[in-house]
Amino acid sequence: MLSRRCPACTAAGHAVYPLPESSSVVILLRRLILLIALLVTALPAVAQQKTGPSGLPLPRFASLAADRINVRTGPGKQYPIRWIYARNGLPVKIVEEFDTWRKIQDQDGDDGWVHVSLLSGRRTVSILATVAELRRTPDPDASVLLRAEPGVIGRLISCNPSACEIEIEQRRGWLERTHFWGVLPDEATLPTG
Repeated sequence: MLSRRCPACTAAGHAVYPLPESSSVVILLRRLILLIALLVTALPAVAQQKTGPSGLPLPRFASLAADRINVRTGPGKQYPIRWIYARNGLPVKIVEEFDTWRKIQDQDGDDGWVHVSLLSGRRTVSILATVAELRRTPDPDASVLLRAEPGVIGRLISCNPSACEIEIEQRRGWLERTHFWGVLPDEATLPTG
């Protein structure tokens, strides 16, 4: 038990009143401190889990679902076309949503709006600037199954923290994450789609 001591009061012979440790003020303060601590530690996780109006996470990856896709300056047909993609299966990052329109970004950082019907949940990756070696296992010393040149597109199967399983030309193997574009840095297990 806590007690209040007043030196002048004790010297004068006045009573000392004990304060119970479980007083409502002490309990309230402890709960408030715990709540603040939980909120502070949860904020970074909440910030990383942004979702769009569709209920799906943002950003996320998808792929182009047609051979010819108009990329617009805004979310609607009334907006002018900025450029045209002519590559089915190209991986794109969805960074924003508005109604049935998605703002996408390509591996060069160029962005624009496309209709959701022109995107696929099928996950693909694009080989970056150097020839990449598709290996039999995630081990960097594993045997090489094939070499893929920059711009080659492969289908994404699964990932671990350092490499992802990719299918290129009906051959499955593993690529280190640094050799391709199409996966978020902290993405280890992939959503279905």
